[in-house]
Amino acid sequence: MNEFSKKETVKLGLLMFALFFGAGNMIFPPLVGQLAGDNVWITITGFLITGVGLPFLGVVAVALSGSQLRDLAGKAHPLFGIAFTIIVYLAIGPFFGVPRTATVSFEMGLSPFLSESSERIVMFLFTVLFFSITAWLSLKPNKLVDRFGNVLTPILLTLIAFIVTVGILKPAGTSGPPQEPYVHNPFINGFIEGYLTMDAIAALVFGIIVINAIKGKGISDRKAVASITMKSGIFAVVGLCLVYVGLAYLGTTSRLIAPNAENGGEILTQLAFSLMGTTGQVVLGTAVFLACLTTSVGLVSSCAAFFSSTFPKLSYRTVVLIVGLFSTVIANIGLTQLISITLPVLVGIYPLAIVLITVSFFHNRFNGYREVYLFALAAAGVVGFFDMLKAFGLPIAPVADVLSYLPLYEEGLGWIVPAIVLGTLGFIIGSLRKNASQ
Repeated sequence: MNEFSKKETVKLGLLMFALFFGAGNMIFPPLVGQLAGDNVWITITGFLITGVGLPFLGVVAVALSGSQLRDLAGKAHPLFGIAFTIIVYLAIGPFFGVPRTATVSFEMGLSPFLSESSERIVMFLFTVLFFSITAWLSLKPNKLVDRFGNVLTPILLTLIAFIVTVGILKPAGTSGPPQEPYVHNPFINGFIEGYLTMDAIAALVFGIIVINAIKGKGISDRKAVASITMKSGIFAVVGLCLVYVGLAYLGTTSRLIAPNAENGGEILTQLAFSLMGTTGQVVLGTAVFLACLTTSVGLVSSCAAFFSSTFPKLSYRTVVLIVGLFSTVIANIGLTQLISITLPVLVGIYPLAIVLITVSFFHNRFNGYREVYLFALAAAGVVGFFDMLKAFGLPIAPVADVLSYLPLYEEGLGWIVPAIVLGTLGFIIGSLRKNASQ
């Protein structure tokens, strides 16, 4: 019988946790906690909705749609399906997400122990080693569940739990009054902070790994795949919530230790050293390395699975090696410049990802009318496009004046109302078309 046991469900949940919990996710909550202060709990609630709940729904949406993001996006139009998917995989894969995993891991794990003169050569050697390990783990995707579920994720969770527990037992400081932007509307600002983690896009990319892991056990029924994905996802959701809450709490105790910190990485580094000295920095560095490695493997495996299936002349192994080599080069010579290009692109496509996820859950409610997908995505795409231009620093003054009338535009959520309105219009047009054809 091809059944998914409880043990396999838990292991798949641990895999999902490891895929989502990269170093970027590790450094967001401490900064939120430090700035939110006494408002931390209502703030982190908003953060968890979009930082954990939305990625979970993204994986489930891909599972319900078929086998990968292309199937989900193709419900709007086949051309949009392939174009949007390629852009997403390139943006969050070799052009940004994968190189960043090595860079962040190096900066938080090794850089504090190095002199400035030796940093560049050590970074080159580190990135070569990092992506060699990534490639080795990625070349056997059928073993990811066992390697992550049995080994890497338990070690990662143990290290994080150790850091958080020490911080709780002997806090470095106390919480204080909230600072901007969490003085007013802390829930909304936490919600937006979780939105900015970009994990909903990662969910659309990682969905193929989860689905292939389930199908590897001989389970191909779409409803069964979706059901197992949801059950496993619960373990990942609980784990992520506990870790985020713990790290946010540590952030509230860090104001004296890491005042005026620019990011959560600085906060965690200072806290780890304050609480446990050099040992703390080693523990933190190891945790960051594992968090980055698991995310890197997930991204490379996803990219290889997608591009090798889309372009049959490229084998899975070839794509793994190309992405690994490209990421090594970018991590060493052009990441800063690349971030300035890629982040605005992510800002532009993120509304499309959220709309795609949301609309897919109501697919049966509106009879799957393509017009609903097209109109809602068009609305989100137009607003997201101008948000992207704004993020690039390009002048959009006349358009910005018009867009500023949209609800939540200043918070970066101006696409929501237009997507709802045009999606509703698409439903009306789809209904009329169907009635006319009968």
